[in-house]
Amino acid sequence: MTVVSCPVDERHVNPLFEVFDGGDLILSSYRDVEDDHTTLQIFLPDPADAPRAAEAIVAAGRIVGVDLHPVIGSIPDEDWKLAYRKHFKIDVISPRLAIVPEWEVGSFKPAPGQKTLILDPGMAFGTGRHATTRACLNFIDRLATEDADRSFLDVGCGSGILAIAAVLEGFPTVRGFDIDPDAVQNANENAARNGLDLGFFRGDLSGSSRLDDVVSLSPAECFAADVVAANVLGPILIRFAREVAALVKPDGHLILSGILDELYPEVAAAYAPLGFRETENELIGEWRTGIFVKGRALS
Repeated sequence: MTVVSCPVDERHVNPLFEVFDGGDLILSSYRDVEDDHTTLQIFLPDPADAPRAAEAIVAAGRIVGVDLHPVIGSIPDEDWKLAYRKHFKIDVISPRLAIVPEWEVGSFKPAPGQKTLILDPGMAFGTGRHATTRACLNFIDRLATEDADRSFLDVGCGSGILAIAAVLEGFPTVRGFDIDPDAVQNANENAARNGLDLGFFRGDLSGSSRLDDVVSLSPAECFAADVVAANVLGPILIRFAREVAALVKPDGHLILSGILDELYPEVAAAYAPLGFRETENELIGEWRTGIFVKGRALS
């Protein structure tokens, strides 16, 4: 496996992700807590894509105002596939729910009444340890405590963690989708690990996909749910505000996440004319997550 990597100051990571434009290239980062170093990475099955990946990183740096110098290397395939495991540990979300890596199930004893969500995120986003996912899980736990007899939809499901958590928390009808086929496959595998068949599917908010296996969600009334979680990047939430809004039933709740704190007011402002009123928000690190209730849209 070819990897294009670049050391970067942690404070520049989020801005770089916001402006990165690599087409089909997927940018990732990790922070080594032992030596306090952060690295940007792009993993490539085809070495011929390495120059293009390096230039995409450099271009993002120019926009942010950082001079980046990526290097091209390689790692054994199996090491690459399993490297994320050292960063993914048991995470107790609440007395009601704990996230447990599949390879650590035998070492965890849940508290009485506590559900265990077994997960292997693979290359999909969502382990519960990222600030945005954690905030979403906190809100799901809270909503389930208030009233779990509601339908739930996970927009951009990634590993499937939010939808699976919703089922374990007691929501009776749960669905989820992602545009990335690898994420959909991983989410369905994680559902199976928990003895569930949620039928995660490929969905496209823009309604522009011509692929047979992608469901157009514009218009999206047939998929509307009482509780919708959209943990994607802020600019996407703004761009597809009307499409996301259509997924929420009247008087339903919308969890918006994946939003840098400075962009949060702009995201909230995009949903206000569509009838959404913020009831609460949570800031973890640089990321703010909000929960909104859907009323009547402004004329």
